[in-house]
Amino acid sequence: HILAGEEEIKEAFYAFSHLGCDEQMWDVEGKEIDPHVVRKFLALYPDYFSEHVLGQDVRLTLRVPNPAVEKVEAKILLETLENIPRSTDAARLFYGRDVTPIFEIILPMTTTAKCINRIYQYYHTYIYKRQYLPLGDHDITTRDWVGEFSPSHIDVIPLFEDVPTMLNVANIVKEYIADKPITDQRVFLARSDTAMNYGLLSAALANKIALAQLDDLSARTGVRIYPILGLGSSPFRGGLSPDTVARIGAEYPSVVTFTIQSAFKFDYPPDKVRAACQYLKSRVIPQRAKPIDVPKASSIIERYSQKYRK
Repeated sequence: HILAGEEEIKEAFYAFSHLGCDEQMWDVEGKEIDPHVVRKFLALYPDYFSEHVLGQDVRLTLRVPNPAVEKVEAKILLETLENIPRSTDAARLFYGRDVTPIFEIILPMTTTAKCINRIYQYYHTYIYKRQYLPLGDHDITTRDWVGEFSPSHIDVIPLFEDVPTMLNVANIVKEYIADKPITDQRVFLARSDTAMNYGLLSAALANKIALAQLDDLSARTGVRIYPILGLGSSPFRGGLSPDTVARIGAEYPSVVTFTIQSAFKFDYPPDKVRAACQYLKSRVIPQRAKPIDVPKASSIIERYSQKYRK
């Protein structure tokens, strides 16, 4: 079933207003993008978004194609980045003040720091800074002509989806943040699809090694790192459901954001889903991930993955 654009708007609003989710991943991978999503949210649900500021109280985070992998979809990335300043204009008009509704995007299938860096640099150099370029007889700048381009930069959240890259996550993130004035960085680890490709045990251990690595990186660099974990509801895909939030929260203590998939949202009574979402939002998050014996876990991953993939 392919969700039409308006249906996706309704589903996202339902997740915000009825289930208590505070962020919606808006997928522009492999589908016709809706360049007016922010304007539609504000126009269709003005009362809700007047009280819940988009970009502050609730978030809309775009997942874009990765040009290194998805060549046919590559230019959709550029279209998506072009629409970010226009979303800011729509929010400014709605709220009557400066509000940035979209300020970060998710890059799937990240394997190198260059993948993340290209998006960060492209937006700042070719979208934000072009407002200062003169036009025609140098009597006017692009900004004077069509208005301000904002925000000045976007944060890029790398999504790591394969086990070898996940085991190298600290080096990739360290390289990306090294030359930027970044104090906070979100990092997204896949669990659901990783299990499909490498087996349940490999996916779970790789996630835990990556989380421990990110903890160490944060301690070394002083950059606050906020892990996101993408779990499905079936045990094989991670086992996150309204019945298991306390256990999963304890198993991954350093994870700040858990993604909830369709089964979590729609296979349980709304009251139960709301309570589970509230638990995940309000749980106390320790500073550290659980320690793990990396050499031993890596050895298990290697042997288990080989058998599973065979």
